[in-house]
Amino acid sequence: MRRILIWTTGFLLFNFGLGLFVVFGGIHTASGHWSSASRTPLGIAPDPQIERQAIIQVYAARAFSWRGYFGVHSWISIKPPEAEHFTTYEVVGWRVRHGGQAVSASRRAPDSRWFGSEPRLLAEFRGEEAEVAIPRLLAAIQDYRHNDEYTVWPGPNSNTFIAHLGRVAPELKLDLPPTAVGKDFLDTGLWARAPSGTGYQLSLSGLLGILVAWEEGLEINLLGLTYGVDVKDLSIKLPMVGRVGF
Repeated sequence: MRRILIWTTGFLLFNFGLGLFVVFGGIHTASGHWSSASRTPLGIAPDPQIERQAIIQVYAARAFSWRGYFGVHSWISIKPPEAEHFTTYEVVGWRVRHGGQAVSASRRAPDSRWFGSEPRLLAEFRGEEAEVAIPRLLAAIQDYRHNDEYTVWPGPNSNTFIAHLGRVAPELKLDLPPTAVGKDFLDTGLWARAPSGTGYQLSLSGLLGILVAWEEGLEINLLGLTYGVDVKDLSIKLPMVGRVGF
């Protein structure tokens, strides 16, 4: 019992220290009112008027306001061949709170800021293989089983949705960041492929689990927080902080 108490105290103090680092050590999230926050693109995504082949891109950015200290919001943008624009698919909590469906489809630029937070490109797929994957992704988007529910922690949320799509299209080799809270909330029970498709994971309602995969490495999920080691990219994974490379 004493060892358990010591371990629990150390665990809480460690996460408290991480929280202080995130808040005061340089992790910035957008503040102010959401209506005035920037949504301008960064110029990462290709111009669909020039790039005519099929393209799939996945992005993530720190969530708005205080949620950004803990995690990111992720989305996927799809452009079929010869299409004039991208369509961006994402899960948004306020839609459910107002009686709508969680999944949103819009023409917002793939690389646009998420209410002030700059996005990071997580995965990209182009050409004929992307063209083959698009129908599978669109079917999975249409059949998303949590389209009428949303929970910030431990899910289902925007990261649950994108992790699900990664499993549908393993060609993306999607390695979601450790700050993608909700990615381990499985809609298939306790066992599933890793989002990258290069391994497997066990998870109990997104609160407790383990993941082993070539792309993600080894991840331990404790109360929705991810701790891990990525041998492929020589980095460690920490909640709130994210990936720390050597």
